[in-house]
Amino acid sequence: MRKLANAELDRKNPDEFKHAEKTPLIIILDDVRSLHNIGSVFRTADAFLLEKIYLCGITATPPNKEIHKTALGATETVAWEHAHSVTDVITSLKQSDVTVYAVEQVQGAVFLQDFHPEAGQRYALVFGNEVKGVQQQAVDLCDGVIEIPQLGTKHSLNISVSAGVVVWDIFSKIYYPKN
Repeated sequence: MRKLANAELDRKNPDEFKHAEKTPLIIILDDVRSLHNIGSVFRTADAFLLEKIYLCGITATPPNKEIHKTALGATETVAWEHAHSVTDVITSLKQSDVTVYAVEQVQGAVFLQDFHPEAGQRYALVFGNEVKGVQQQAVDLCDGVIEIPQLGTKHSLNISVSAGVVVWDIFSKIYYPKN
């Protein structure tokens, strides 16, 4: 095997990215404190051509040199918007026929491996604060909750890791469904 050179990766330029058909998936970050988490989520959103990121509450916004360290330019390609209230964003998206799921550990959550996106449906995923998680008011507004099953002692993943795991799983189920 030979490692591919960057020129062989068929990368989109920023203009091609902006005009490309997007994966019907939106990320909502609510009160995320870590600038590195925010930047990493931007990179994940870029990698999978996601529609948009909403940065809610105290979540920092670009331009920011600490976000840029991990985003590596993805803040220039991925559409994003800041909103004061996560509940307003959830309500607005639901009124636009977007199905909204929190990613959290709650009673009655569906495990990620059991979640099956419907063809043609747009989805939004809410990720919450690193310590407190997704606030209960937001959970209450969501159409459901997805939980990443975990077997260790912490039952806690970094937000950027959680976003990568969940986005990849849903992306693969949308574009590479098993018959």
